[in-house]
Amino acid sequence: MAMRRTLMLDEDDLIMVVKDDVVKQIDDNRGELNRTEFVNYLIQCQLKESTEEKNYVSREELRQYNREITGLLQNFLQFFVSYGMAMGQARPGGDIQSLTRRLESLEKPAEDTGKP
Repeated sequence: MAMRRTLMLDEDDLIMVVKDDVVKQIDDNRGELNRTEFVNYLIQCQLKESTEEKNYVSREELRQYNREITGLLQNFLQFFVSYGMAMGQARPGGDIQSLTRRLESLEKPAEDTGKP
């Protein structure tokens, strides 16, 4: 028959029954805290971690943002080129070709391959 150890969690005689290996892990890692303080600390840390919101974006969210910004830039360029043409401000052929190349270069990153 295996002997079990108990941990006192507070002064109201609340007892938690744990196996010997758990008590050894607590004793090995608690430093200067007593067992009760250490177990309470672990519980509070776990509860805090589970309720915190993440303060970062995932890689996929960043890729999606990049695609949307690239699309927005393409739309602005197309708008300004067509607006300039509609207003009768004919541009030399080189400028239109330059803008076309820029639009095409923006399309390439939008076709994300999924690689980081």
